Amino acid sequence: MSRQGRLDALLELVVESGEIAVDDASVQLQVSVATIRRDLDTLAERQLVNRTHGGATATAGSFRLPISYRIAKADESKQRIAAYASSLVSRHQVIGINGGTTTTEISRALAANPEFAPGEPGEQPALTIVTNALNIATELTVRHQIKIVVTGGVARPQSYELTGPYAEAVLNEVMIDIAFLGVESFNLESGAGARHEDEARVNRQIAARAKKVIVVTDSSKFERSSFAVISPVSDIDMIITDSGLSPKIIKELERGGVEVVIT
Repeated sequence: MSRQGRLDALLELVVESGEIAVDDASVQLQVSVATIRRDLDTLAERQLVNRTHGGATATAGSFRLPISYRIAKADESKQRIAAYASSLVSRHQVIGINGGTTTTEISRALAANPEFAPGEPGEQPALTIVTNALNIATELTVRHQIKIVVTGGVARPQSYELTGPYAEAVLNEVMIDIAFLGVESFNLESGAGARHEDEARVNRQIAARAKKVIVVTDSSKFERSSFAVISPVSDIDMIITDSGLSPKIIKELERGGVEVVIT
């Protein structure tokens, strides 16, 4: 069984009974006790279980989130990008997030950040997130301290993103402090790009409503081209990426006024 499959199965065991002991899970999944402990630690980091001395118990998120959204393949570089992005956000800000694996990790990092823990009764939301990504909205809905604003639109099954005039109508009514944009390509000539023009149009509007635009992507997306442009380099304030980005590109981006952060 792959690690991904094991995490799914382990979470299901917790949900079914409300709790699980490490020894019992080891027998049922036929893996070592040490492996189960590491997997439970991973689930606890995502706030999907509560770790106990001998195992774990379910959380509200364990019961209420669809299993297909609870666990996604972990990518260390994306998690580092997400951790840094989360550190840039202040309590009570409005954050725009489009769809994608990196932005999904950012949404999880924000939900787990103690800075955005629930406040006193009657206090405004710790954070407001505006998104056109159905999976992000679904996952964060159980976080009561976070206000979720979801655009309307037509869902694209490939990306879980909502697109079209209904999405654009909602975005016309909001102001965003920081927009985190996942991209499918980035190059110095055309900037951030997407394969589909409908996704690019909505993502471009998220950026247009934001005071600060931050592209979040791993270095493999650089020096690629896509059919549709999201934002030119001149409209981007910061890029958060990994160490695979070449010094030459970093220098050119910084010359163009873009702050580059390597995680």
